[in-house]
Amino acid sequence: MTVLNDFRLRLGDNEYLPIMVGGMGVDISTSSLALEACRLGGIGHVSDAMTPWVSDRHMNTHFTKTKSGRFKFNRNSQDKTQVKFNLDELYKATLGVVSAAVERKQGSGGLFINVMEKLTMGAAADTLGTRLKAALDAGIDGITLSAGLHNGTLKLIKDHPRFREVKIGIIVSSVRALKIFLRSGKRVDRVPDYCIVEGPLAGGHLGFGEDWADYDLKKIVPEVLDFVKEEKLDIAVIPAGGIFTGTDAVEYMQMGCGAVQVATRFTISKECGLPDHVKQQYLAAEEKDVEVNSLSATGYLIRMLKNSPAIGSNIKPQCEPLGYTLSSEGTCLYVDAYYRTGEDESGKKLPVQDKICICHHFGQHNVWTCGHNVYRLKDTTNRLSDGTYQLPTAEHIFNDYLFSENHEIALPPLQAETA
Repeated sequence: MTVLNDFRLRLGDNEYLPIMVGGMGVDISTSSLALEACRLGGIGHVSDAMTPWVSDRHMNTHFTKTKSGRFKFNRNSQDKTQVKFNLDELYKATLGVVSAAVERKQGSGGLFINVMEKLTMGAAADTLGTRLKAALDAGIDGITLSAGLHNGTLKLIKDHPRFREVKIGIIVSSVRALKIFLRSGKRVDRVPDYCIVEGPLAGGHLGFGEDWADYDLKKIVPEVLDFVKEEKLDIAVIPAGGIFTGTDAVEYMQMGCGAVQVATRFTISKECGLPDHVKQQYLAAEEKDVEVNSLSATGYLIRMLKNSPAIGSNIKPQCEPLGYTLSSEGTCLYVDAYYRTGEDESGKKLPVQDKICICHHFGQHNVWTCGHNVYRLKDTTNRLSDGTYQLPTAEHIFNDYLFSENHEIALPPLQAETA
């Protein structure tokens, strides 16, 4: 029987096993998770979401504290127009995080970075260009552009010496979105090496509107494949969202896809950056516990567990230390929602119901974003005598995708339980 290991992904002169591990932020797709996928011969993503915060957490830097002190005077103001990132500091933070990962790289796989356009950071183009240049200078193998159409992104790095060398891809949810990006690429004579076609069952932010449930990845992918073939484009098509078994993956490979991107299965891996108690929440989840809502300050719909601690929080806007979703006009949907929300009779701020401060809560792992199939995770591992679930290694999950047949999932070897 055909298994995923029978296929290979070719990007230029490079050949990989056809598994991409998605770049989940903030610090969920850790460098350890990405590097393990790379060591095994696939492609791992780090995320560039909140790299100053991630650097402070792991590298004994103080970018967040420094920014907070710089704008302390503005803490109690609703007007956030003056809150900006220092581009030199942002460059150093991104360079440090990515370089540390690149230096540890082993194996024949690729180390890529997921770069979100919707991290507007008070100066969208300036901060995006800074993050991209830092990743390129750090030696990243590939850049996946996400959370936006990226119509002007390539021109920000067109003069970088590695512009033609680095692998570049875009996440889209339709042929239309791919066409828009190709037009921008034509202006700088750069065709993407791959496109990730993300369907409506994916985790985190979705590239669909309220009618997301009307779409089907298995219908979108053939449309993209046909377009790429008709236009004679050398672009690998990589589906994502809801690909839960190796057999699911093989079905897309047999359509003509170059690889698959997967993430949900890896959220409970030992190498994933989620705290263990959150991984147990994912493992305990039922299908009814998953919802798609409009709580994100990005304006995108987002899929998460209904019991995420961020929901109904009334945290004061964290724009001075963080501020990753501030527009260039200094606005943020959460800031607006926070100041719209009143107080109770004792003067205590009421819960903010319509938005969440994703800058704060993503960093604290309080937004439990997930793929639709999160409720199936309990079937991929062993339940222990204390009622918790065993956390498998990324290597086990990776190999299960490679060699699975008939949608079967191999459980990890049962760990010895301590008394």
